[in-house]
Parts: sequence; structure tokens; C-alpha cells
Amino acid sequence: MAVPSGKHLFGTVKVGEKGQIVIPKDARDLFGIQPGDSLVVLGDEATGLAIIKNDVFLAQVADAIFQQTGSN
Repeated sequence: MAVPSGKHLFGTVKVGEKGQIVIPKDARDLFGIQPGDSLVVLGDEATGLAIIKNDVFLAQVADAIFQQTGSN
């Protein structure tokens, strides 16, 4: 089965006693995640968790707000 372009499976991670996980190196490299970066954790009870860099999330929110404002 061919993997769709832009889609990745980085493997599994374990949750430590303090609720921490380690983001796999390949994922950190691909998404430019560096020590000290802020990440947003989103959750949907039906589908699970998503992690996104804070600056990317804020840019998407701003784009959505300004697109909505421009359409009125």
C-alpha cells in the first residue's frame, strides 16, 4: 500500500509517569520542533489528540478570523 504524499507514521510513544511523551526525532526534524518551543494540544473525544506548534496554530486562527471578517 502506497503512503499518501505528506502523510507520515512516526511510530509509537509511551506516556511516562508524569504524563510526558517524547516526540520522535524524525517528526521533530520534519516539523522544526526545537527545545523550548510551545505546542498546542487539541482534543476530540471521538478521534483523539492533535499536537501543533503554537505559532502555526495562532496563524491558522488569525487566518480564519480575518477570512470570516472579510466575508461580511
